[in-house]
Amino acid sequence: MLRDITLGQYFPGDTLAHRLDPRTKLILVIVYIVGLFNAVGWYSYGFVILITGACMAVSKIKPASAFKGLKPVIFIIVLTALLNIFYTDGTPIIEGWIITWEGIAKAVMMSVRIILLIVGTFLLTYTTSPIALTDGLESLLSPLKKLKVPVHDMSMMMSMALRFIPTLIEETDKIMSAQKARGADFETGSLMSRAKALLPILVPLFVSSFRRADELAVAMESRCYHGGEGRTRMKQLKMQGCDLAAMLLGAAFLAAIFIMKKYGF
Repeated sequence: MLRDITLGQYFPGDTLAHRLDPRTKLILVIVYIVGLFNAVGWYSYGFVILITGACMAVSKIKPASAFKGLKPVIFIIVLTALLNIFYTDGTPIIEGWIITWEGIAKAVMMSVRIILLIVGTFLLTYTTSPIALTDGLESLLSPLKKLKVPVHDMSMMMSMALRFIPTLIEETDKIMSAQKARGADFETGSLMSRAKALLPILVPLFVSSFRRADELAVAMESRCYHGGEGRTRMKQLKMQGCDLAAMLLGAAFLAAIFIMKKYGF
């Protein structure tokens, strides 16, 4: 399951989605989330699914790669669906049952919403390198510099956290494989025994993480890194025609969602 976590992974490519300015993609992700949470009916959900599929096709991300990241959150999706099924009032599917048709419909909608949220937002990291994501986030938050907010430091920390998620997952998988080779069992027994079995993994994982953090700090200091003040970029961010077109499409998407919400679609 650890190998199925794709958060923070970047898939290099030369598609239109890869060439978009990172600021444009960050804004479009916010627009997508706002539109998704304002979808109220089957037609609007179908429209969001269509848009998500179109974005995956443009970015040339395989559905298998996109949906692979859902495996670690299947428990959350199932739990959300069950809670909505049993705690939503309405017309019982069978007389005397607590399961209602409205509960089933709401459970499906909430599950689809979580799936679309994960898949849609993962497309940002799939098509944007950590460095570009840092530059785009820092540029968007640059007005906060007037309020003495450490925008560069915040952007750098978020980008580094995303960058090292796959590395830590790979390290955890190696440690688990080594422990299994020594006879460790992580899959059987009670919940408490399985939790105790994770202790031999956490200790070397923390040690490895601190060592990587120390090596990264030394490397950055050796390259005279002292924060964002006075720094220049090798690649300057510049909006192009495709970015303007993407913004207009995002605005049209959001307007369509609000229109469908108004009429109950």
